[in-house]
Amino acid sequence: MSLVRGVFVAFVTALRQLFRRRMTLRYPEEKLEIEGEGFQYDAKKAIGIPGYKGRHILFLDKCTGCQLCSIACENIADCIEMVTVEKKDFPAWVVPKQLAAAATFPQNKKSLWPQIDFGSCVFCGFCVDACPFDALYMTNEYELTSYTKEGLIFTPTQLAIPPKEVGKTVKFQVEEMEAYHG
Repeated sequence: MSLVRGVFVAFVTALRQLFRRRMTLRYPEEKLEIEGEGFQYDAKKAIGIPGYKGRHILFLDKCTGCQLCSIACENIADCIEMVTVEKKDFPAWVVPKQLAAAATFPQNKKSLWPQIDFGSCVFCGFCVDACPFDALYMTNEYELTSYTKEGLIFTPTQLAIPPKEVGKTVKFQVEEMEAYHG
């Protein structure tokens, strides 16, 4: 008797779900729309601006090479390494226009820049919190796949590139008894 009851309950549950909206996302053709600009930290107000914690972006015109991001990450994931990169080694399209004529970056006299290993990063955001110059933000970009471990190590040049625009996005919606995307 309990077997028949179990089959009946499963059948009723399946019929009830049959008429609800689909939650399956057709990835990679459709991507989920993520609100906001990404996680940021306002050092002047000492508050975190909420957002998705995805790939980091480095603003070359603000970074001083103080290594605070690396120190903040040291006992958590140890994924930020400070590397020396001269201005001439950066592609011209990565260098901000206001600094293009200068021989070096005036605010970063040691030419030390963060290099992030996303294979080890736990995306906690402590590096963004530690940066007093707002040179490091986290973007909404979450597609960081690579076939090798070396492909997950982002150099300062790669970190300076803004995230690419995504194609078709869909918004996640929650109603009383169901969640779906439109």
